[in-house]
Amino acid sequence: MTRATRTAVAGVSAPLGAMVTADGVNFSVFSKHATGIDLLLFDHADDLAPARVTRLDPVANHTYHYWHVFVPGLKAGQIYAYRVHGPFEPSKGYRFDSSKVLLDPYGRAVVVPTRYNRAAAQDKGDNAATAMKSVVVDTTSYDWEGDRPLHRSSSQTIVYEMHVRGFTRHPTSGLPEATRGTYAGVIEKIPYLQELGITAVELLPVFQFDVLAAPAGHVNYWGYQPVSFFAPHQAYSSRQDPLGPVDEFRDMVKALHNAGIEVILDVVFNHTAEVGDDGPTICFRGFEDKAYYILEGPNGRHADYTGCGNTLNANHPVVRRLIVDSLRYWVQ
Repeated sequence: MTRATRTAVAGVSAPLGAMVTADGVNFSVFSKHATGIDLLLFDHADDLAPARVTRLDPVANHTYHYWHVFVPGLKAGQIYAYRVHGPFEPSKGYRFDSSKVLLDPYGRAVVVPTRYNRAAAQDKGDNAATAMKSVVVDTTSYDWEGDRPLHRSSSQTIVYEMHVRGFTRHPTSGLPEATRGTYAGVIEKIPYLQELGITAVELLPVFQFDVLAAPAGHVNYWGYQPVSFFAPHQAYSSRQDPLGPVDEFRDMVKALHNAGIEVILDVVFNHTAEVGDDGPTICFRGFEDKAYYILEGPNGRHADYTGCGNTLNANHPVVRRLIVDSLRYWVQ
């Protein structure tokens, strides 16, 4: 819910993402060639339009290639997104579209509206009612109760590769319907994992991914179509409040560690669910296409070295930093 009561101020450019303080939240994003950025605040995931829009001043809210703003009164759990203004010139690597609602590249959680529509992020027109949105997360508030990585020698490690949903989704898992296919379901099956004698679980992708990045009539099961490198997949949580998936994922990691089981993540950093030139504008391409993706030829086409429509541009320092920041965040 939008709780801001005072006027937004300039804010600071670092750190990237949404940073919670005692007085409010600082937002910062990278875009070198944007001409303007709007911060959108929503009260609920299914809202048809934002409750509040803050236009960032290109002078006061802009430092080098970073756009930033501080909104007093906001708290963790606030749902937000961006609109980015700028030229649409694909041959120059610009695919700005201010009609599209964008996830924060550094967003720590994501909400998915019941009307989520991937095609609306690709077609012309406003998609505020059907777009995924980011959630403000206070990364310091969770009580890890002294939890630390186990650091077991690889020679003593027995790995169980696991799809979080597939592991307990079937009724034969013996779990109640509410926790089947969820992080909480994994917690309930820890005694079973211990009986197997394994010492680590390797989770197939748990970054937030686009379930509609699949052939018509199907859903994406495996999760290799990420849209947010810092947010746990929302649909794998039995809790569907904005902060629920983050806390439930943390609960799972803590419980596994307490049982002597390490957690390894299968991560995807070579492409995203925005696919090729005509793909949906969900996040990265809407902020700075030529920075986040490798583009080729006079028409600025997306290089497809991955076979998935695009290739993340790890040659760019901003993208390299995003990858390293993501890895560090999940470990810490």
